[in-house]
Amino acid sequence: MTMYEIRIHSRGGQGGVTAARLLALSAIHDGKYATACPFYGAERRGAPIVSFVRIDDKPIKIYSQIKKPDMVVVLDASVMDVVDVLQGLKKGGHVFINSAGKREFAGFSASHVDLTSIALKENLVVAGSPILNTPVLGALAKMGIISVDSAKKSIREMFTDERNVKAAEAAYKEVSA
Repeated sequence: MTMYEIRIHSRGGQGGVTAARLLALSAIHDGKYATACPFYGAERRGAPIVSFVRIDDKPIKIYSQIKKPDMVVVLDASVMDVVDVLQGLKKGGHVFINSAGKREFAGFSASHVDLTSIALKENLVVAGSPILNTPVLGALAKMGIISVDSAKKSIREMFTDERNVKAAEAAYKEVSA
């Protein structure tokens, strides 16, 4: 495996930074090297946030923003109104979006699942916002970025509430291209 780079776009309070940490931890459980790096200033709940994850078979010596990701994860489609989420995405790259319906991105493959509905169904809500970090981990496992076993292990290490695992399992089952 060559280094695989993922950029996660979310809004403050949705769990994007924690999703990056969970993804990196899951990759480590899979025997890979991984780093997670958030990028935000004094943002408040609801402001656009970007997080970065690198996964590799070799030790990673880079800890910075990712300008040319292999994959872009969009946890809130409204972020696309203010941020060019496709900027720098490598040719043939992949877009994963939290959406109830299929979305097309010219020149890129895409997959989706309605993470918001899954989070609401499991009552994973904080301050009125659905928490999307654990369901997105299930979707990324289905896409082969990490194993489903490492995803569940990482979620259980970080959260005691089993609803988080149930949300990941639901997203794993429902993700579609």
